[in-house]
Amino acid sequence: MKRLGGMSVGAALLANAVILGVLVWASVLVELDSDYYYRSVQEDESLEWATFWGFALAAVLFWWAALKQRAEKGGLPWFFLLVGLFCFVVGMEEISWGQRVLGFRPPAYFLEHNFQQELNFHNVMDTGLRKLAVEGILWGYGVVLPILALFGPIRRLLERVGIAAPPAFLVPAFLGSVLTYREYPWEFTGELVELMFGMAMMFAALAALGAAWISLKGVLAATIVAAILGFGTAAVSRARRDAQPGSLEATDVEVEALKLDFEAYARSKNRPYLTRCGIHKRVFSYVEKYDRDRLYEGQFAGLKAQGLPEDRADFFIDPWNSPYWVRHKCDSDDPDRGVAIFLYSFGPNRKRDSSPWEIRGDDIGLVIEPQGR
Repeated sequence: MKRLGGMSVGAALLANAVILGVLVWASVLVELDSDYYYRSVQEDESLEWATFWGFALAAVLFWWAALKQRAEKGGLPWFFLLVGLFCFVVGMEEISWGQRVLGFRPPAYFLEHNFQQELNFHNVMDTGLRKLAVEGILWGYGVVLPILALFGPIRRLLERVGIAAPPAFLVPAFLGSVLTYREYPWEFTGELVELMFGMAMMFAALAALGAAWISLKGVLAATIVAAILGFGTAAVSRARRDAQPGSLEATDVEVEALKLDFEAYARSKNRPYLTRCGIHKRVFSYVEKYDRDRLYEGQFAGLKAQGLPEDRADFFIDPWNSPYWVRHKCDSDDPDRGVAIFLYSFGPNRKRDSSPWEIRGDDIGLVIEPQGR
């Protein structure tokens, strides 16, 4: 089969179709079934796990390429080692270093400074800086580097210092990823771009191992493996339960205390609700952003006297070490649908099952009632 830039035409077309196909899937799903799209991009679903496995497989393949390069050419294969380390770290950051899988509580620093209250470092960074870093890597590694490597003198210079560019025919995939990230056409676009990025790095790692690996069969096999692992891990995650009666009872008590705190605060401000349309935040993030400091001293905080751990009380964390959430949803296009306002926990499976309008699955929550003026 004809080869272009180190890849067969079929492999190049399939790799780009897999990556850019994520955008086609999202655009169709947003229009046809926005609720299913919303559920698909949540934590611990197939999309996130496929992202993890894309980066994880890329890490293994890049390190394999490093061993191969050392065996064939000697010296320190520093570039493949570092790119592999980058993929490993990104993959582990995607699953918060196993926090939601194992259900452990992260240190207080992450509960306070990470807006997701999870054990990962990228969400400690300023949002603008994080977005700039992602765009910079996508542009630099995925677009600029392979284009520069098309020029003989530059390619030889890169090879001399040990830098290996990804195949030029992955440029459309990387370019589509970075432009989508910049435009952000849908809610949770970042999750889609992370999947595209992971798949692109996996295919780049195949190319690092040589022409036989970046064949049509190689690309197809890698895609199938990542998909199977993604769906399989998500299924295991969905089946996992930690529903001890004590944890369920504690959550019921804690959600009730939070509900009373929100309603009491609203009464003190002579408002029907303490929140407003469009709010969907972790309770701690909501308290910090809107200066609702009195919620630190309400009935939820008072549960410390009954054994509620201080970290959970201070940062509004549920018994499974996930954040409590507050949601205030309105439909301006359909006033008859009304307003939905509720506080909820992800429950034993430590993932969001609720829709924007109601508490679903094993999520545990209560509706906030309007207060008299």
